[in-house]
Amino acid sequence: MSTFIYGILWILCHGLSRIFLHYRTKGIEHVPRKGGVLLAANHASYSDIPLLGCGVWRRLFYLGRASLFPNPLVNWILQALGWIPLKTERWDRQAFKHTVSLLKDGKAVVIFPEGGRSSNGELQPGKPGIGMIVAEAQCSVVPVYIAGSYKVLPMGASWIRLHPVEVIFGEPMDFTQDMEKYQNKALYKHISEKVMARIAELSRMDNSAVSIT
Repeated sequence: MSTFIYGILWILCHGLSRIFLHYRTKGIEHVPRKGGVLLAANHASYSDIPLLGCGVWRRLFYLGRASLFPNPLVNWILQALGWIPLKTERWDRQAFKHTVSLLKDGKAVVIFPEGGRSSNGELQPGKPGIGMIVAEAQCSVVPVYIAGSYKVLPMGASWIRLHPVEVIFGEPMDFTQDMEKYQNKALYKHISEKVMARIAELSRMDNSAVSIT
């Protein structure tokens, strides 16, 4: 049932984004059609979640802040649709295990390595959590840059604004050799920095059109 509802929401979001936001993707062929993979994206807006999701044909699961939706009913519905609530005030072992389990089970999971939305739309340093997940799940990482979402719904905004959006997917990153050179905290930090550097490279590929007036 949740898969059916997810599909309906995907169609709705994809269609509306195409019409009102001139939505497009680049490099979608880099997202594997099957197998566990971690999609790591920049985070400048609440709109990042649906805008990334409606560009990928696979069902996605999202690792996000637990306090994002305080309503219990909304929480339950979103978790049924694939949201993984993460408690940020401490290391959330349960969310970590669930994420790793999904990846090992061949699912595609989205993570925002910056740990929260950017207040100005610019990239922020990544957190080591992504490195811990990659090391445990032994999965590849597809870097993603979402261009235009900050203009669509910046922090503090109450209404969506019409602005072109482009989601750019980079080639999968394999950290197998890195795991032989680094260990523990040094490895986690290394993975986080490499992923954020690649996302920064993708941001320079953005050639979005000017704002819709």
